[in-house]
Amino acid sequence: MVCRYFRAGLSAMGRCKIWHPVIVAALGLGLSGCASFPPLGEIDLIAKATRIHQRVIVLDSHVDIPPNYATPDADPGIKGDMQVDLPKMVEGGLDAVFFIVFVAQTERTPENYQLAQAQAMNKFNAIHRMTDELYPDRIELARTARDVRRIHKSGKRVALIGVENGYVIGKNLELVKHYYDLGARYMSLTHNGHNDLADSSAIRDELGDAEIEHGGVSELGERVIEEMNRLGMMVDVAHGSKATVLEAAALSKAPIISSHHAVKHFVDIPRNLDDEEMIAIKATGGVVQIIAFDSYLKPVHPDKTKAFSALMAQYGVDGPAAYNALSEVDRQSIKNQRARFDEQWPPASVQDFVDHIDYAVDLIGVDHVGIVSDFGGGGGIAGWRDASETLNVTIELVRRGYSKQDIGKIWSGNLLRVMKDVERIARKLQAEKS
Repeated sequence: MVCRYFRAGLSAMGRCKIWHPVIVAALGLGLSGCASFPPLGEIDLIAKATRIHQRVIVLDSHVDIPPNYATPDADPGIKGDMQVDLPKMVEGGLDAVFFIVFVAQTERTPENYQLAQAQAMNKFNAIHRMTDELYPDRIELARTARDVRRIHKSGKRVALIGVENGYVIGKNLELVKHYYDLGARYMSLTHNGHNDLADSSAIRDELGDAEIEHGGVSELGERVIEEMNRLGMMVDVAHGSKATVLEAAALSKAPIISSHHAVKHFVDIPRNLDDEEMIAIKATGGVVQIIAFDSYLKPVHPDKTKAFSALMAQYGVDGPAAYNALSEVDRQSIKNQRARFDEQWPPASVQDFVDHIDYAVDLIGVDHVGIVSDFGGGGGIAGWRDASETLNVTIELVRRGYSKQDIGKIWSGNLLRVMKDVERIARKLQAEKS
């Protein structure tokens, strides 16, 4: 058992804290730096989880990138401050990632539309720079579900592209195809704040948002969904209002996704999905990707929220760009303070995360649930702080009794099935119009 465990798990684990001291001693390894060990009774479970983790395609459907991505200041090829980089992906057995072209909602003016499109192109270019110029031998861009499987089989990591916030098209429907041609394979209709496509779950008073603007999806949004269906781009309802989610589900001719949501049953916030929304997504053949985001998984203590807000104000941080602009010393100081906050008010854990997965599976079935971190955009929980800890999620799924087949579906199989269905329907729609 000992030898089989290490043959299966040593390279994937890469973290001494999950090796039992008896096995460490048998290998002649020192114990320094090892924080804790599982009881001997868990060795079989960890070995089983490691084997499963190595055999399925482990896919994260939403990882945000900074504006300076794929430059010396944010190099995905070296192990650094980012929660996801190529070394951490290898260490944690994370095979595939949707890297996100995100642009925040601003006031809808011609100038801001142009700026949003320029910001989007900056991130598209960064992702292509990573796959085409910097590390083509380590990671490759996938444009189809078949590509994902082919690239994974080759031993490389897989990059995919998602767009967060349909604001990046402004009112120009032709940009949907432009982004598709650049590799985008899903796009969310909204982010925080209404836009020209649909209503958001987050009303932005400073942008003049009414409580309801379109009553769900706008007329332009309907045409965008139709165009996404025609091209083969997945419709993402993350950040949409309930009316947006339900209407998008009714309008789309292809399965839709929620690229990063949690379950409202546990935390009743606008960003989480209720049962009706999840059932509507299932009815399209779609998938709900459950997010590892602390405050979406369990309520945050008010004192922790106040302390964190004060900390961010102290350093003048009002968003990811401001944080990335800080010196390394200041960023480390913030991390140290946050660690102290977490000691006083523990964050959500992998166990809390899988509670949400369990609920969704019980409600809509294992064929319609997936996994997402939202690393780089606020994601990260105790036990899954960055890509290097990805195996811990599989360990918890095994502990809950999920089979290899079901774990494969949840990690990637369901989303790849949706992607394949969307591609098939696009071919059919294109043939009907030809």
